[in-house]
Amino acid sequence: MSDVDKGGFISKVIGPKKRWWAYKARAKELPEAHRAAVEAIERYLMHFVPTDADSNASMFEDLADLFEQAAANGTPIREIVGEDPAQFLEEFARNYSEGGYVPARARKQLTEAIARAEEAEREQPR
Repeated sequence: MSDVDKGGFISKVIGPKKRWWAYKARAKELPEAHRAAVEAIERYLMHFVPTDADSNASMFEDLADLFEQAAANGTPIREIVGEDPAQFLEEFARNYSEGGYVPARARKQLTEAIARAEEAEREQPR
């Protein structure tokens, strides 16, 4: 029996639990501003319905890869997500799923969270 079969809906949303917790551990190690951006992105991506658990797990692992590399290279958050983070994430999510409905409130929350993360990033000493 797979993790999806055992875990039901939650495993279908986040993918196999071991992969999810490995992703969460990686995200936790990011610098504070990058971690805040990833957490906002994660909340936003939960609105997309995965076609399968492996695709969804891969999406979050790739998100961690992207932000780990950006943090290591000193790439600002805004250079990653652009001026419209919701548009960036909708394009990003299309690579992994058919997408889903994202309420306007979630788009606003994402935009505000990225702005806060960007501000925190500017305040961090280099």
